[in-house]
Amino acid sequence: MVAKMLPSPWISASVLVLLLSLHPGVHAFYLPGTFMHTYSSGEAISAKVNSLTSIETELPFSYYSLPYCKPLDGVKKSAENLGEILMGDQIDNSPYRFQVNVNKSVYLCTTDPLTKEQAELLKKRARDLYQVNMILDNLPVMRFTEQNGVTIQWTGFPVGYNPTGSNEDYIINHLKFRVLVHQYQSQGDVVVTSEDGVAMVESDRKSGFQIVGFEVVPCSVRRDPEAMSKLKMYDKADSVNCPLELEKSQVIRENERITFTYEVEYVKSNIKWPSRWDAYLKMDGAKVHWFSIMNSMMVVFFLAGIVFVIFLRTVRRDLTRYEEMDKEAQAQMNEELSGWKLVVGDVFREPSCPKLLCVMVADGIQITGMAVVTIVFAALGFLSPASRGMLLTGMIILYLFLGIIAGYVGVRVWRTIKGTSEGWKSVAWLTACFFPGIVFIILTVLNSILWGKKSTGALPISLFFTLLALWFCISVPLTLIGGLLGTRAASIDYPVRTNQIPREIPERKFPSWLLVLGVGTLPFGTLFIELFFILSSIWLGRFYYVFGFLFIVLFLLVIVCGEVSLVLTYMHLCVEDWKWWWKAFFASGSVAFYVFLYSINYLVFDLRSLSGPVSATLYIGYSLIMALAIMLSTGAIGFLLSFYFVHYLFSSVKID
Repeated sequence: MVAKMLPSPWISASVLVLLLSLHPGVHAFYLPGTFMHTYSSGEAISAKVNSLTSIETELPFSYYSLPYCKPLDGVKKSAENLGEILMGDQIDNSPYRFQVNVNKSVYLCTTDPLTKEQAELLKKRARDLYQVNMILDNLPVMRFTEQNGVTIQWTGFPVGYNPTGSNEDYIINHLKFRVLVHQYQSQGDVVVTSEDGVAMVESDRKSGFQIVGFEVVPCSVRRDPEAMSKLKMYDKADSVNCPLELEKSQVIRENERITFTYEVEYVKSNIKWPSRWDAYLKMDGAKVHWFSIMNSMMVVFFLAGIVFVIFLRTVRRDLTRYEEMDKEAQAQMNEELSGWKLVVGDVFREPSCPKLLCVMVADGIQITGMAVVTIVFAALGFLSPASRGMLLTGMIILYLFLGIIAGYVGVRVWRTIKGTSEGWKSVAWLTACFFPGIVFIILTVLNSILWGKKSTGALPISLFFTLLALWFCISVPLTLIGGLLGTRAASIDYPVRTNQIPREIPERKFPSWLLVLGVGTLPFGTLFIELFFILSSIWLGRFYYVFGFLFIVLFLLVIVCGEVSLVLTYMHLCVEDWKWWWKAFFASGSVAFYVFLYSINYLVFDLRSLSGPVSATLYIGYSLIMALAIMLSTGAIGFLLSFYFVHYLFSSVKID
């Protein structure tokens, strides 16, 4: 479910943009996707090709790494943003040309006899289920298959196939394209609202045709290479009825010459341009998403009941009884303290590794802010999949600029623990380098593997230097500025004094870390269903655009993390365990452990097609980054809420 209603500030902004757009000197723009293009009949359009991808290996390769036909004017790379490069996209021009409303069957080229290496590479790519990803007017090509009477929608088409019971591999060398076009009639200034909820003003737009769908039926056909090689590129070729018998299909074999052809058919459609992505973003399983939310709500209400009991029946009762006593009774009660009141002189004692705690909390807040802002913008339609790589690019930019908040939080927590600003610069530096440094190390290891495999997923050296420049020129200075602001903010004073000699913590039958690890199952229960869809989107090439559901799940996750950490902190204080700082962090942060275990489970049972140690290493490496980010984010939320709970609790009791 994508959010379709805009809050009042957005409505006001939309009205302002609308009024400005109606002015004759102002040109309108469309935020969720690319700019609308209207074509006239016979106008030429060229398709583009993206990297070859596979759900078996997760290693993208260049389209022209295989012996495909190349454009007459040579291969030219399209400009790519940061997100596209990080995702391994490599968009190139292609020899596939279209003319609006002109149906035709076209010859492209006939290859030279395949060498042994080329034949083996084609067979390997076909057996590894590699897909060709083609783009026309920014729409990915789509194909449909029938399995057990159910129509399944895919993006891209296979390099080749290996029929059951056959020892031969066959290449897809003939494509039957079906282009859906919508006839557009210009009506002057018209306001159109897309399903993303964003207004668009059309002004002085010519009448013509808009491409609203791009479908393909791939097939393999054996042609006479001697006869076909006499033709020139874009000459007319015979039409083909797909699919064909294996005897008439093109086998992949050494010394074989492969002929590539394609057909184009234009079909008029009632689909309007703003709605053309609906076919790609349509996700089944809305009931499953609602079940996930209801499941999360049950956990929230259960924990909320426990928090209610703690606050109203236990804490409030003790505080009220204490306040009603006279001074003699209070003094006598101070001598008979029990439970959490016994650790009053140790509850704010400095934790072990305080600098690391401050850094992890600060980085967690930075990641949480990045996630919230990104999901909100995506739910409002500002980060459409039509703009490839923009989601990842936006996340990186947000993370860089949120360094100022991370620096502020880290230094503020440091000042609170230490009681002084001394050493704040090292805290700010570590905050700027801790999480990005770990990610950089993991990506460097994974990138060396991709380089060894000559995959387009490998980041070029220039991008490494670009990322380092962004890191040190934007994130680090902003984090230091945030740290400086943190030193000037009002200090948070402890409500009670800390004893010089630490109190002995009573022995327990079971180690406390077991309880800390166990409660992580509750936050995990709120997100594991949505996690399945996210992992399927990342590793199975499916579109994920239910950011409305994701925002609700994130909101519930924040609540559950706060409740879990708060309850666990109170339980530890009640058994006279004053070392609550790290336990509060990992009580909610331990959800990352279960997320990582679930990722391994997904690899074993749902990604059974993923083959080879290289692919598994890449999967585990990226899963580690995801688990680390979740641990820092959820841990920071739990720690800060627990801190304010403990501060409130002991500020309500004045014990000397």
